Amino acid sequence: MLVGNPMNAQQLEVCEVQGLNASRIPRHVAIIMDGNGRWAEERGESRVFGHMHGVEAVRLSVEAAMELGVRHLTLYAFSTENWNRPKEEVAALMNLLVDTLVKEVRELGNKGVRLRTIGDIAALPEICQTQLKEAESATKQNEGLDLILALSYSSKWEMVEAIKQLIDSGISPEKVTAECVSDHLSTKGIPDPELMIRTSGEHRISNFLLWQLAYAEFHFTPTLWPDFKKASFFDAVRDFQNRERRFGGLLDTNHNVTVK
Repeated sequence: MLVGNPMNAQQLEVCEVQGLNASRIPRHVAIIMDGNGRWAEERGESRVFGHMHGVEAVRLSVEAAMELGVRHLTLYAFSTENWNRPKEEVAALMNLLVDTLVKEVRELGNKGVRLRTIGDIAALPEICQTQLKEAESATKQNEGLDLILALSYSSKWEMVEAIKQLIDSGISPEKVTAECVSDHLSTKGIPDPELMIRTSGEHRISNFLLWQLAYAEFHFTPTLWPDFKKASFFDAVRDFQNRERRFGGLLDTNHNVTVK
């Protein structure tokens, strides 16, 4: 099974320069952005300082994804577990989110980026909810890249919500299928990620897209998130292309999978 997206001349050129196979660019990349706090502490600064500098890594990752023709980019921005952090850090994160959205939404729109959110958005402060809705509305017609922010998100929360919806629908147990479950997740209508990247050297997925990452390739890098550059993104895609993706089947010489 090959992955690939229709590409323009600029995207094809970037692939050629980076030594990447344009026919095997993942449609959907998910990133766990980790290491802001450690990056700041290494510099004798507060954790919030690291979060502020992590914004540039988000911008560079969006640009790199667009340059390669990636269709969907999901960023794990704030988990449900993050609510347990010190109140000052949570408040600063929320303010940073609002400020960034206000500043970036016009530029995102001009680049053809469509903003989406997944997670328990109702748990966010009202001002954050308002800014998110406005940003989503302002970019909903764009078709260049789906930028999906996972906010107040956890996969266990998401699956519990899906189960509740299935029960409420009155569906009989024998009619429940994997497709049924997928249709009740926050990511309904979005293809599952083929590549998941985690920064900071941690080797776990921290309650992130547990259902959707079933067949994804994982790329773990020791790079702390504020130091994650375009080259880092390209390296992750290069690593992805060096994998043999079998999905439980057999791989032929043309990298096509046959299930037997």
